[in-house]
Amino acid sequence: MYIKLIQPKMNKRPMDTDLKIHMAPPLGLLTIASLLRKRHRILIENENVQEIEYEDSPDIVGISVTVDTLPRAVRIAERFRRRGIVVVAGGIHITTAADTILEDCFDVLCIGAAEGTWPDIVRDYEQGCLKRVYRCSGKLQGKDLVSPAYDLVDRDIYLYCNVIHTSRGCPYRCDFCYNSAAQRGYLNRPIKDVLEDIRAVRSRHIMFIDDNFAGNPGWTRAFLETIRPMNLKWNAAVSVNAARDPALLDLMQESGCQSLFIGFESISPDSIRTVHKVQNSIAEYERAVKAIHERGIMINASFVFGLDGDTRETFRATLDWIVKHKIETVTSHILTPYPGTALYDRLKKEGRVLTDDLSLYDTAHVVFQPKHMTRRELYAGYLWIYRQVYSLKHIWRRMPEHKKQRAAYLLFNLFYRKYGRLTDVLCKWITYRRIGDVAAKISYLHVGRKH
Repeated sequence: MYIKLIQPKMNKRPMDTDLKIHMAPPLGLLTIASLLRKRHRILIENENVQEIEYEDSPDIVGISVTVDTLPRAVRIAERFRRRGIVVVAGGIHITTAADTILEDCFDVLCIGAAEGTWPDIVRDYEQGCLKRVYRCSGKLQGKDLVSPAYDLVDRDIYLYCNVIHTSRGCPYRCDFCYNSAAQRGYLNRPIKDVLEDIRAVRSRHIMFIDDNFAGNPGWTRAFLETIRPMNLKWNAAVSVNAARDPALLDLMQESGCQSLFIGFESISPDSIRTVHKVQNSIAEYERAVKAIHERGIMINASFVFGLDGDTRETFRATLDWIVKHKIETVTSHILTPYPGTALYDRLKKEGRVLTDDLSLYDTAHVVFQPKHMTRRELYAGYLWIYRQVYSLKHIWRRMPEHKKQRAAYLLFNLFYRKYGRLTDVLCKWITYRRIGDVAAKISYLHVGRKH
């Protein structure tokens, strides 16, 4: 059987360049490929980096769907379905909001993990008894999680092919996050499986892209002890409460941690309380930043603007906090109520969801009515804080104390953020393949986040 797997093109945010869309291969589709390729021909097409071939004749087309790519995914599906080709839609948006998908958009909905759905889909297709919905039972264990087919990645078209997940999901249920949906759990993979992936990506610089790398501290400690002798350099995303454990931070430093992506989300206690981010204690932020920086680890801080405790003054206060604590890089988002999350249900009930155009649900548009500012003020503040954080003045003022961090810090802040469009032009001129060596240095600070 011939199965084509498609990643629809993402929408770039105002500060993004084509560097963003060439960042990393789609691990979800590579996982499906790994599951099925022993018996079937698999082709992956990522529309971010290549054209979709519509004229071939796969038996099944699988499309990975996030909320903002749903409209594009529906258009892609229509072209294949007109020719009688079965289209399966899966991914995070289908898993968390399947009841919002119209009947005539796709032939099959895949809800939950690929490991618990795709083998059944293929079996039923072959037996002529395909169902409308396939739902993972939720009984998967860490050992059941499949390694992506890294050998299928075209290294010429991605900046980073060294992306690895050690877990699925998150132990927390913040209202605005997909993890607040019922289908999301938390599993760690066996350490030996992760080590095999590290060997497979053929790099000593690893980007762990878990929602929460330290969601199970006992597992994380055992893993870090294992990789400590391997001379790796790595990045990961953790909750701020990981900094409460000095021994864990020591292990991170000793095993090669370069930077941590941390969802601070807000410096306002009122704002944090409105979304049940129980693992964040704003009173501990300063101590956490100090403990991380003392170990020579940089911070990529995530902030969400538009929470119910936010006002126009929030942007200035947040910038002052970022500069004061020399946060090396910042990722900002406009609060976005993803369908299926607790936040969406609450704002919908309050009549504050303002549009059903899901292409705008990309954390760069205001799709709801903020509580203490206008939509225009929220959007303007979001753009303002990016400009301010990555101004030359504030890049200089946030210079890391540790000299060993400064080269990577300047590469990211100047060549990825401040002058990213110029870097993008140079990349296209030199080709993405040759710029990969520079990108590897920049990536000390760049850790992807599913928000």
